Amino acid sequence: MGGNMRKMINCWMVLFRLFIFTSVLSTTDKTDAKASFKQCETTIKNWASSSQEFEVFEDQKTLKDLLFFLHVPRTGGNNYFHCFLGQLYDPSSKCPLSYDELRFDPRNPGCNLTVTHDDYSLMSKLPYDKTSVVTVIRNPVDRVFSSYEFSVEVAARSLMFPNLTYATEMANRRPVSVEKLGGNTLDIWPWKFLVPWMIEDLFARKNMREVKGENLIKTNEPYNMGDIVMPLHQFINEPIALDLVHNGATFQVAGLTNNSYSKVSDDVRNCVLKYHTLGEYVLEVAKRRLDGMLYIGLTDKHKESAALFASVVGDQVISKLAQSRLGVNGSTINHSKHIDPFRNSSSKRETTRKLVKLYETCIQRSLESQRQRRASSVKYIAPVNFTKESRHQVPRRIIDEISALNNLDMQLYEYAQLIFEKQKQRGSKKVITEVMSYGMLNALYVTSWKHLPFALPFLVLLPFIFIYLSGRKKRSKSKL
Repeated sequence: MGGNMRKMINCWMVLFRLFIFTSVLSTTDKTDAKASFKQCETTIKNWASSSQEFEVFEDQKTLKDLLFFLHVPRTGGNNYFHCFLGQLYDPSSKCPLSYDELRFDPRNPGCNLTVTHDDYSLMSKLPYDKTSVVTVIRNPVDRVFSSYEFSVEVAARSLMFPNLTYATEMANRRPVSVEKLGGNTLDIWPWKFLVPWMIEDLFARKNMREVKGENLIKTNEPYNMGDIVMPLHQFINEPIALDLVHNGATFQVAGLTNNSYSKVSDDVRNCVLKYHTLGEYVLEVAKRRLDGMLYIGLTDKHKESAALFASVVGDQVISKLAQSRLGVNGSTINHSKHIDPFRNSSSKRETTRKLVKLYETCIQRSLESQRQRRASSVKYIAPVNFTKESRHQVPRRIIDEISALNNLDMQLYEYAQLIFEKQKQRGSKKVITEVMSYGMLNALYVTSWKHLPFALPFLVLLPFIFIYLSGRKKRSKSKL
């Protein structure tokens, strides 16, 4: 009896000690978590405070000596650079293309225009008091779609090779003209991380199909063909997407990408990924930096953005370059042939219209080139083919998940829209409105199908109106 009692007491003692040990561990974990949060909060607050050092916003709406185009990936920035700024600045005024690495002395650029995927931290290397910044912001959901599609598209080209080893070897062979091009896609952030990762995934799925011996595609939804490409719903939850894609605009404008010149960028970004509420500090810095930019465009308001860009930025570039052509004694320096078509414009309206016309012609060629390149890539992953129509097949829950994962970007996008409206008010609204009515810019990026039912009756009546007017013209001629 006594032995059983001792065993029972020992058993209770063990359970009691286990309970105490577990309680201590739980308390320790909570204490550690609290300390970790406080440490992260301190790190982010210190960064936010020091970030103001490179924010010189006096007279920010006047173009300065150096124009820094902060190119957020998949926002149409290439078109702005090649079809607007590339037409205005002559080669000697452009900084060497530096998408993969800086190819000029940032403290003494000796040039007037740089475009790069570098984040805002590049300003710490530039003469920031003599630098203007412009950027373009896109609807975050559309930007995530585009990032996924582009990663798959570029990676799909590797499927022309028999295996991953050979594809990797060929990808590492840099073109001779890479410095002239500013780097190839596999050297440029963030694609230098996303594309190789996607290439490995494509070959893994290809090998699995060959092992199974199955070629039957079980779905007609391009964003969910898991036998061929990584489904969208998987992509958005991958750690690499969380780090490089989601809230990418906010982190880039704040200067906190994994491609940053800031020494604390990784610590701050990891803290935000761990404690989402701390992202508000980063968002406030990003908003403040948008406020200090010369121009902010919106991808989904492409036509208005193009007219506003031409009016706000283009007109100042032309004036500045024209002044730089005058020598010390008033003699003309043959500095730029690019501005000659605009020098004789009689008004700002005419200058803006000429710029938009030039842009329209250029962008049509650019978009056609992109379509051809996309077609040559997706043939390796047929029947996968990403279109605007197929996006509508993606379930609403995935769209909502993308929005939630990009909470900071959604707020930054809303703020950018407010700034955009203010820019229109500050600029010559009449000029922008008139230029918007010129050309076919709306059809280049977005077709507004919701207006089609209202336009359809007029389209049907159009031939009859033409016949009627032609008849009247003939009758008037017979009277004469």
